[in-house]
Amino acid sequence: MVAITYDIEIPSSVAAAKMFKAMVLDADTLIPKIMPQAIKNVEILEGDGGVGTVKIIHFGEGSQYKSAKHRVEAIDKENLTHTYSIIEGDALAGVLESITYHIKIVPTEDGGCICKNRSIYNTKGEVEINEEKIKEGKEKAMAMFKAIEAYVQANPDC
Repeated sequence: MVAITYDIEIPSSVAAAKMFKAMVLDADTLIPKIMPQAIKNVEILEGDGGVGTVKIIHFGEGSQYKSAKHRVEAIDKENLTHTYSIIEGDALAGVLESITYHIKIVPTEDGGCICKNRSIYNTKGEVEINEEKIKEGKEKAMAMFKAIEAYVQANPDC
């Protein structure tokens, strides 16, 4: 198995705790509401939302994928960190064992934050990963972050 790692940092004017709440704690209901073309709904298969919880994400009409099973690996509300893995589904394209995402929301001095996201693509065997697919994934993650940010800015009481 080969692990390929990519990092992305996205600045925001939204306060770190508020962004963490929207992006992590409320994501299962918020994202289908603001981006139904990307994610239709999220179902919890087992667990209570904490570590070990397994969810199935049903992608929306605008996605090339149907669904993905996702497991919460770690969540720390005080340090604003969240780790989860895609463990099944067509998003793995038959060439990946899993994709693990480490998210950390870091407060900035100006009252905003930086979202740090590390993606680790764990391949099956010595499979080469298509760089275009990785780039597409990064662009979709950026678009989702920006949509959440815009929603939080427009709805400060959320």
